[in-house]
Amino acid sequence: MKRKVMWSFIILCGLFVLFSYLSKLDFVITVGTQFFSVFWSMIKILPCAFILIALFEKWCHRETVERHLGTHSGVKGYLWALILGSMTIGGLFVAFPLAFSLHRKGASLKVIFSFLGFAGVCRIPMTLFEASFLGIEFTIIRLCTAIPIMLGTGMLLGWYLEKQNYTIRE
Repeated sequence: MKRKVMWSFIILCGLFVLFSYLSKLDFVITVGTQFFSVFWSMIKILPCAFILIALFEKWCHRETVERHLGTHSGVKGYLWALILGSMTIGGLFVAFPLAFSLHRKGASLKVIFSFLGFAGVCRIPMTLFEASFLGIEFTIIRLCTAIPIMLGTGMLLGWYLEKQNYTIRE
């Protein structure tokens, strides 16, 4: 039943886009162009990212991840999350599968949510681009506010979910 609903929805969306495109509705053409632009950029990034994540799964031992990013890692775990998050290429498209892999290897939920926040706002290429257009002062102020906010949010969300005995399904 779920597959029929899903395929019906996909076909209906396709027919709507085709009808709108043939009717030359400007906003649909703009939406379609943006969709395919994001889709192609994902297609370029994701295969390489999945290969790297698979290598991480194979080469990195659970004990190492638990020691550096686990529940008893302390401040060191959040520093590693900041470093990993700032070096993530491909944004959250890559960060989410990597976060799942980290969770499977024993990383704390607090550290994982902090990593996702850092990957969203502290990536080095984005920061350099921002500094060149908006100025170094703006970038420093933004990082000085975003890092504590992402850290606090990750800790709070991780604490709440751990208190609720939340588990991520395979």
